[in-house]
Amino acid sequence: MGQRLGVNVDHVATLRQARRTVYPDPVTAAAMAELAGARQITIHLREDRRHIQDRDLRILRDTVQTLLNLEMAATAEMVKIAYEYKPDVVTLVPERREELTTEGGLEVAGQRESIAKIIKNLKDGEIAVSLFIDPDLDQVRASHKVNADRIELHTGRYCEARNEKERARELARIVDAAKASAKLGMGVAAGHGLNYDNVQAIARIQEIDELNIGHAIVARAVLVGFERAVREMLELMRDAG
Repeated sequence: MGQRLGVNVDHVATLRQARRTVYPDPVTAAAMAELAGARQITIHLREDRRHIQDRDLRILRDTVQTLLNLEMAATAEMVKIAYEYKPDVVTLVPERREELTTEGGLEVAGQRESIAKIIKNLKDGEIAVSLFIDPDLDQVRASHKVNADRIELHTGRYCEARNEKERARELARIVDAAKASAKLGMGVAAGHGLNYDNVQAIARIQEIDELNIGHAIVARAVLVGFERAVREMLELMRDAG
């Protein structure tokens, strides 16, 4: 299978932080995800540390056997942390303290100079950089101009579509953005809101080489176990073609 599944273990940490216990451990979940076939572990170290903690990043950097993708805000503090732990990929995301989850893509076109500087700093540290953006051609072109290695397309609007017409429109936007990105030589990932019912249409897009899925897998794992939840998602991805 060409597409890589990145399993986001943030919400394992959410369960842990709800009671400030030591369990369930996202480090253990990451190992189980890899055993089940995940080829990337994704975590978002938020400014408010609402789920993933610095301790998790430190241990995961030592234990992840595939790729470690660190989602983070485009700030000097986070660049310093990335330099310390050297994830395989950094994905720059917008972040607001009061949001429940990331609500949209990074506004690259409107802040090219500052994002280009952060990307240069990260790449000077030999860290590949992806930008989490809406499926918008202007944002794709801006991402290329600031020298991003990859983009991740925000699939939230597709996932939340209220009817088939709206879903088809949002899917077309994702297809167009993926094709444009690949044509510009950037790798293409997709994620946000993907679940067992809506993943296959995204998995069929040839230009997308990676899917990052977290909440849906963690939610299913509560009921069926982590390895089975990951394997079931991989089966859907394989069957999409």
